[in-house]
Amino acid sequence: MKYFKNAVAVIMLSIAPALLFSQVKPLDADLTNYQYPYEAHFINLKSQNNDLKMAYMDVKPKISNGKVIMLLHGKNFNGAYWKQTAKDLSDKGFRVIIPDQIGFGKSSKPQSYQFSFSQLAENTKAILDELKIDKTIVLGHSMGGMVATRFTLLYPEKVQKLILENPIGLEDYKTFAGYQTIDQAYQSELKNTAETYKNYQLKFYYDNKWKTEYQPWLDLIAGWTFHSDYPKVAWDAALTSDMIYNQPVCYEFKNIKTPTLLIIGTRDRTAIGKDRAPKELQPKMGQYQELGKKTQQQIEGSKLVEIENVGHLPHIEVYDKFWNALYDFIM
Repeated sequence: MKYFKNAVAVIMLSIAPALLFSQVKPLDADLTNYQYPYEAHFINLKSQNNDLKMAYMDVKPKISNGKVIMLLHGKNFNGAYWKQTAKDLSDKGFRVIIPDQIGFGKSSKPQSYQFSFSQLAENTKAILDELKIDKTIVLGHSMGGMVATRFTLLYPEKVQKLILENPIGLEDYKTFAGYQTIDQAYQSELKNTAETYKNYQLKFYYDNKWKTEYQPWLDLIAGWTFHSDYPKVAWDAALTSDMIYNQPVCYEFKNIKTPTLLIIGTRDRTAIGKDRAPKELQPKMGQYQELGKKTQQQIEGSKLVEIENVGHLPHIEVYDKFWNALYDFIM
């Protein structure tokens, strides 16, 4: 009888992940069958001998206040997770532009592409040029904070204000973690599952407290792992991980002259390559309660809003606190 109970327990543990993620729908590389919260538009790019499509949402207010804000997504996301932010901004009169970077979301997944933050910034500028937008507020989250930083440094005349929400790249990961080849990164990406993605998000984003409102943003990346297109997505994910590791922006914060706000969830411990760093260095990585203050000191005249006991995703985990900090700064 004891053996039978143990066997049942083992079986239940083995099928639990399958039951947990049974509602996740397979998604192709370009999220063809996934409907964004607002209509997806596309521009055609000829870049590095590739013919590419770059997706974006353009949310226009009923009554305009004359201001434009551009929202830049993180590495494990796409523009869709800005749904609530875009709605509230639009309700306040802002025109909201939400790109999917090349390699992400509904945009093309080139398999031969040199990813760089400068290239992503240039691609992003192409959307503004297409829409004839001369100036915009720029908000970047996570990897989007690195894109936003590079965009601001390259095109300062286009940026009215800069907001960095728990950006990665506040430290140089090369000084902690050893190098991982793109091939090694690709093999690691191929091992991702809905379960590993959720475990990562629980650890770094939500402090092991899962809520149903987090599920849609997990399903978007988990759905790729159930589709035959996943190797394409995994390859671009490996390329962009290499970009983040090898192209730090932290040494150039001192060059930003644009009015800047840092919104920092202080519980965040996100750091690229932490698992490859020596054991004694791992606890020193991703200390956002220290990195936020250090970065504020580097960006002249910048403002810091720390949100205590919040992880990597303030605009999902504690939306009201995020919104209050954002709106106070942009009005």
